[in-house]
Amino acid sequence: MTVVHPVELSNRIIDTGTAEPPHNRVTELLSEVGDNLAVVESFSHCWALRTDEGLVCIDASGAQSGVAVVGALRAWSDDPLHTLVYTHGHVDHVGGSGAFVADAEARGHARPRVAAHEAVQDRFERYRLTNGWNLAINRRQFGGVRAKIGLGGEGRRFLPDDVAEPDLTYRDRVEVEVGGRRLELRHARGETDDHTWVWDPEDRAVYAGDFVIWVFPNAGNPQKVQRYPIEWAAALRQMLAAGAEKVYPAHGLPIVGRARVETVLGDMADALEHLADATLEMMNEGATIDEVIHSVRVPEHLADRPWLAPQYDEPEFVVRNVYRQFGGWWDGNPAHLKPSPDAVLAAEMVAMAGSVEALTDRALDLAGSGDLRLACHLVELAVAAEPEHEGAHRVRAEVYWRRRAAERSLMAKGVYAAAARESEAAFGEVTGTDKMRDAIGRSLG
Repeated sequence: MTVVHPVELSNRIIDTGTAEPPHNRVTELLSEVGDNLAVVESFSHCWALRTDEGLVCIDASGAQSGVAVVGALRAWSDDPLHTLVYTHGHVDHVGGSGAFVADAEARGHARPRVAAHEAVQDRFERYRLTNGWNLAINRRQFGGVRAKIGLGGEGRRFLPDDVAEPDLTYRDRVEVEVGGRRLELRHARGETDDHTWVWDPEDRAVYAGDFVIWVFPNAGNPQKVQRYPIEWAAALRQMLAAGAEKVYPAHGLPIVGRARVETVLGDMADALEHLADATLEMMNEGATIDEVIHSVRVPEHLADRPWLAPQYDEPEFVVRNVYRQFGGWWDGNPAHLKPSPDAVLAAEMVAMAGSVEALTDRALDLAGSGDLRLACHLVELAVAAEPEHEGAHRVRAEVYWRRRAAERSLMAKGVYAAAARESEAAFGEVTGTDKMRDAIGRSLG
């Protein structure tokens, strides 16, 4: 099978505005993108710059792909790995570092220097402290794709034991020179608080990490710690102000040419700024989160951009994160400040309705008419009131498989599929494949 060169594919998509998925390819194949520059498309990508002193690699990919990434690099160059830069501490960017260190040892090379923002070490410690929590989150979030990309936490350690610890850290900005090439590591908060983007002034290139991912920015993420949409947009503006003519992301395709860079980064910044501005405007007027999330939308002219598709995160979740960043955890409903237990409230609602079946029958009616949001509320009440009620769990599973089929973002799909599987387990059914359930959901809906 012929694989289109990543720059050729990127140029075509940006120039036409027509999506040609997948834009985030995981091929483990290396492509030369410029003189002495190559990328291994993986999860995440590894960018390799060849210098007179050895290779500078941007990100190490994940634990499952590290060996394959190193193998692809070694088919291209036998030069020592001089420096490994982590754009941030997510496991799909650092998890493969053990393979890089092992390769250096096997070749008799010095251990590569590892450069990262100073907060990466704090992230590693947090991952170790919350190991079980992060394993559970990723099993839910990545659902059926977890085995392929190695993010489901099938092992006992969320952060692999052989991850290379940073030995060169910085706070705001640091210059690194390797073999006559000068790179600037710059910090900005966006998807994470420990993010680095790398500026290569000689090549007018940005190594963007997860600031550019060829889907809607991961600035919402309902199961993870705070994201920073406003600062994310500011970082994109800074890349443009630096004069970037090329952007090399950790997921997705290279962006080559000033006009294309301005288009993609400008669209991303515009979308994030609009969501943040509209959310803050409503907050300043006293709006609750319920009012905000059902009002704020991405501008229509940005909704169909191939590099802004809500296939992983989505705008509604970004709005929630803006509200959380500035508004705290209370949602504005006085009853939710110190609420009754869910099960107690649910039992009262069942008593008023007359039976669990009254809620589940209504939930099926609502799902059939397309109101899956409200249907989900009712099935949650039914199961919370009677946790061992097989009929309630059967309806809950059906409603959530329909909900999953109707969603676009992987995050929403993962949460709804996990809920459906949970109810299926409660009545002893063996879960089918996600693909099959999608088909069932579409036929029922």
